[in-house]
Amino acid sequence: MIKEGVLFEKLPDNKVKCQVCSHRCIIADGKFGICRTRQNKNGKIYTLIYNTVSSEAVDPIEKKPLYHFMPGTLSYSLGSIGCNFRCQHCQNWNISQVTPGESYTMEITPEAAIKRALASGSKSISWTYNEPAIWHEYTYDSAVLAKIAGLKTIYVTNGFITPEALRRIAPYLDAYRVDIKSFSDDFYRKICGAKLAPVLESTKLAKELGMHIETVTLVIPSKNDSPEEITQIVRWVHENLGVDTPMHFTRFHPMYNMDDLEPTPVDTLEMAYEIAKKVGMRFVYLGNVAGHRYENTYCPKCNALLIDRMGYRASEVRIKDGKCPECGESIAIVE
Repeated sequence: MIKEGVLFEKLPDNKVKCQVCSHRCIIADGKFGICRTRQNKNGKIYTLIYNTVSSEAVDPIEKKPLYHFMPGTLSYSLGSIGCNFRCQHCQNWNISQVTPGESYTMEITPEAAIKRALASGSKSISWTYNEPAIWHEYTYDSAVLAKIAGLKTIYVTNGFITPEALRRIAPYLDAYRVDIKSFSDDFYRKICGAKLAPVLESTKLAKELGMHIETVTLVIPSKNDSPEEITQIVRWVHENLGVDTPMHFTRFHPMYNMDDLEPTPVDTLEMAYEIAKKVGMRFVYLGNVAGHRYENTYCPKCNALLIDRMGYRASEVRIKDGKCPECGESIAIVE
């Protein structure tokens, strides 16, 4: 569905400047933004994907991955098409790197999405699979309804949203699961077609606005896996988001235009874990390594097993009223 958009600036010669993502595209009449889903029509921005859904699922919330936000619950999950990044290793390239009409989609209104979420038994609704920031009008309208219905709301995002768009949706957005793909602007430019600084800016702002934050870094051999870069990422999170912020280091598998690399060695992920713990992060996790002990949540004080996980499933959650049942240590978690 095509719908008039929000957050744009009118410019001379019938051009517009989109203010939804940090590319801040200047778009001539009839042309599209980098995301390929926002178009200038007669000096106004229109979204071409308002209620356009490519992907619908009821996922364990651990799949986002969110480990400290309503663990063990289900999240009704929706994705559209398009993206403001051009990641060479994208696992959802068949929906993120296409234009409207090039992929199978269906229409689900915000009202219908909330009804479907409630009927599924989910405790939250997630916008995921492709970048939710470019879907701003739809996710905003849906989030407003979700809050009325008692559902928690989640962005699974690359973090390239503008402060304006983030502040607009913030009263209705509970969790911000953000990728910090690298601490190198060169990586962001060459591999993602973006920049690092806006990601860090939006993530700090999301924290300030009261959202629950968890970070994910996909560790790619020879690209962002050096101890020095991992240390930079961890120190930034430690200093700007706090020691209780869950950090996920996940295993890369060859994908899309980066199928010439090997999967990430598990010992590289374990190295990242040890760096993060040494810096002082209290909750560090490894992903895409089902059965690894570092999928679990342990008490940072007494090391008691608090949440037992296998892949995307939390088989046991022992945290009660935000505390370790063994020693009483306060655990930063949204139950």
